[in-house]
Amino acid sequence: MQLSGLIEPLPGEGYRATGGQPFSLVAEGATRDDALRNLRSLIEDRVSAGAEIVTLDIPAPGHPWLPFAGMLRDDPLVEEWKQAMAESRRQGDAEADPGQP
Repeated sequence: MQLSGLIEPLPGEGYRATGGQPFSLVAEGATRDDALRNLRSLIEDRVSAGAEIVTLDIPAPGHPWLPFAGMLRDDPLVEEWKQAMAESRRQGDAEADPGQP
């Protein structure tokens, strides 16, 4: 697992490494690597005390019409409507281009 963190220099000298939520942990060190090492240690301490790092798969909201997909699949009027639309298109195409069959 990879986690994001913020590393920033402190006024004067040293660095601060901050872990993002849900950790809300802050560690400081004389160097960038020291600050990261201290932050890692804080996280490892929490995990060894019983905390757990987990990920959740939250589904993205679907299209609002998705629940209606396929609801007319077995409706006999739908097939009749499709045939009428196809015939109407053929007639429209024939009128637009009389040279077409």
